[in-house]
Amino acid sequence: MALANKNVKIWIFILLILAIVIYAFSSLSFTLRYGSSSADNRAALVDSADPLGDIFTDKVKPILDARCVVCHACYDAPCQLKLTSVTGIERGAHKDAVYQGSRLTEAQLTRLDVDATTPSMWRELGFTPVLNERKQNEDTHINASTLAQFLLLKKQHPLPDDPVLDKSFDFSLDRNQQCPAPDEFNSFAKSQPLAGMPYGLPGVSEDEHEVLISWLKQGAPMPKAAPLPSDELNAVNELEAWLNNDSLKSQLTSRYIFEHLFTSNLYFKDLVKANTQPQFYRLVRSITPSNTDIQIVATRRPFDDPKTDRIYYRLQAVNETIVSKTHQPYAIDKNLLSKWQKWFMDAPYQVTSLPSYELDIAANPLIAFKQLPINARYRFMLERAENTIMGYIKGPVCRGQVALNVINDRFWVYFIQPDLVDEKALEAFYQSQEDNLRLPAEEDSTTLATGWQAYAKRQGSYIKAKSEFMHKSRSDGLYLTPNGLWDGDGNNQNASLTVFRHFDNATVVKGLVGTPPKTAWVIDYVLLERIHYLLVAGFDVYGNVGHQLMTRLYMDFLRMEGESNFLAFLPAKSRKKELSYWYRKSSPELVDFLENESNAFAMPSHIKFKTDNHKQELYQLFAKQLAHIQPDDFQKDNSKLSSNSKALMQQLTRIKGKAAAVFPELTVIMVEPQYGTEPEIYTLIRNSAHFNINSLFAEEDNRDVDNDDFTVVPGLLGSYPDAFWHVKESQLAKVIAQAQGVKTQKHYKALLDDIGIRRSAPDFWAFSDKLNKTLMRQNPIDKAWLDYNRLENR
Repeated sequence: MALANKNVKIWIFILLILAIVIYAFSSLSFTLRYGSSSADNRAALVDSADPLGDIFTDKVKPILDARCVVCHACYDAPCQLKLTSVTGIERGAHKDAVYQGSRLTEAQLTRLDVDATTPSMWRELGFTPVLNERKQNEDTHINASTLAQFLLLKKQHPLPDDPVLDKSFDFSLDRNQQCPAPDEFNSFAKSQPLAGMPYGLPGVSEDEHEVLISWLKQGAPMPKAAPLPSDELNAVNELEAWLNNDSLKSQLTSRYIFEHLFTSNLYFKDLVKANTQPQFYRLVRSITPSNTDIQIVATRRPFDDPKTDRIYYRLQAVNETIVSKTHQPYAIDKNLLSKWQKWFMDAPYQVTSLPSYELDIAANPLIAFKQLPINARYRFMLERAENTIMGYIKGPVCRGQVALNVINDRFWVYFIQPDLVDEKALEAFYQSQEDNLRLPAEEDSTTLATGWQAYAKRQGSYIKAKSEFMHKSRSDGLYLTPNGLWDGDGNNQNASLTVFRHFDNATVVKGLVGTPPKTAWVIDYVLLERIHYLLVAGFDVYGNVGHQLMTRLYMDFLRMEGESNFLAFLPAKSRKKELSYWYRKSSPELVDFLENESNAFAMPSHIKFKTDNHKQELYQLFAKQLAHIQPDDFQKDNSKLSSNSKALMQQLTRIKGKAAAVFPELTVIMVEPQYGTEPEIYTLIRNSAHFNINSLFAEEDNRDVDNDDFTVVPGLLGSYPDAFWHVKESQLAKVIAQAQGVKTQKHYKALLDDIGIRRSAPDFWAFSDKLNKTLMRQNPIDKAWLDYNRLENR
């Protein structure tokens, strides 16, 4: 037996050596035929006005956007291959995934346009080219380009004719990504003949294929970014001048603004032309002042030490395709700038020194920015509350079930009004709570430094202290009435929000959408600030498992704080009843925390309830308080369908429980109207119910499937559709009835056979083009390319 085992080991060793030799020979043979690889071999980018640049801009880029960017964008692009920009294409592909929740050490930073700026630098960081970087001739341009080879592989091996693709297609988000280099492609293609691009979708058309291959044969020329028009440049210079004033007050204000807007796409509202997408900008830190080339300060997080005596806040033009899953449009106009001036610059306070970048200070905004007025900070975030919350969703934390199973599938958000208590007293209270309000980003990310019990103790102490402070500050109990809510100052529609979770991604929109939800949050300044620094400013997508688990753990407490703030408006008995229902089947430790630590319900509600259904009545009171600033986007159906058709669409909400659970999280429905030429878009959102949401893993064990339900909204909601329906208005009654009859997977498959546009459908791209053009035509500022990585296959 021992001899047999020894022989097996010898054969394994021989086969391993043989595989290495074959690989080395294959790589050497490839090099002998096509030359050595070097980024310097490629021609430089052409001028934006060059005809070769026009070919890319006018013909190639539209195809890449419509067929490739829908999967290859952002951190979760397969193989880190971002095809949204010239620099992304030049960077190429990498075998390591950014989203890798189990790694023990921090990953190498590979942020496009930040951590390296040339193809040569990217090669040193392990990226392999997707364009030819060997001999510069037509044959090599095709054979040494993985982009060309993936297109040709699709041409040679198109999708099977089956509506549902077989199990050889892996669409899981954590699937193994092989990411072959040019000299590895032949071996890859033999083992994965159906892996051509677009993967798991129909191939590009004959004309599109010819355009792309012709461009690649020419060496894939691409243009430099075009210079900004004079009006844009003037607006940029004006805002940068305001941000980079030499006063300490200005420097601290700009630091605060940067740390809150670094994920947003800024644009100048007054310069937007009708029916066109504006020029967007990112706010960055640079070591160079205005009117010079930007040299980004490439720190891991926005509050890390820039290691320079003076930094400048600059607007970097966004020269890439805008995708919905990361798009946070943020309008800059005179009204907003005058508010910034009033809140931060004209207010009577002094900044005596700038805070240090030591982690225990810089990572905690309650310490770093304590010299800025609290109401200025709070109003800054409230003014665009949708954008503030959107950062938690469209920022780097957005991807992954473990990151998002900390929130319910749909809930409403309200805000405490800024001037509820004396500002100086509030500042003093928060300073007294500095230790209780510490954030995970202040701690060493190499270990899981702080456990649940430690967080629970701090959070419980803070909640009790806050209850006592509010009792002393507002003995009239105003903060426990609808008048204690921020009403948008009478005209700001950011005063209420609806958050939807779609398993491993989420959406936030203005207003109270859908029927009254199971839970709601009421947010004050310190809660809003901590969530931002937990999930946006302080979250490192390249961080290790300890960092990510600490973030998820801490967010449990912040969610419970927001929920408790809402429950405090209810009578005492209703508070406990709701809390018990929200956290059914919870662990004894959590139950103890909820009953004794997190809910210091010492103050009685100051609302006189008239019914026995206190929560529903509270929702109605809040709705009345905010009725004048409710938006129309998702609350009212302004489509051109008949009133009967609109009513039929809402009948989908009658599907509940186990029947609803058969459907996916997010279904986009295109309805072709009986009268009119432009289709109407609806979104069917499945809200998955849970007994509680405090489990890091094994979410299915906490699913309360009997209480699943639907929300139907006019327009597009979400960035990651799971399914597409294409329906004629004249078919609606039949289709709705069929959907209401779905009870099993077999029924659902029959529904898709009739109206579904599966990822394998021959007309998939025609439908996709029509959908995206409709969305972008309706709202060119907010709408952007959808992501197809989550399209189901059933």
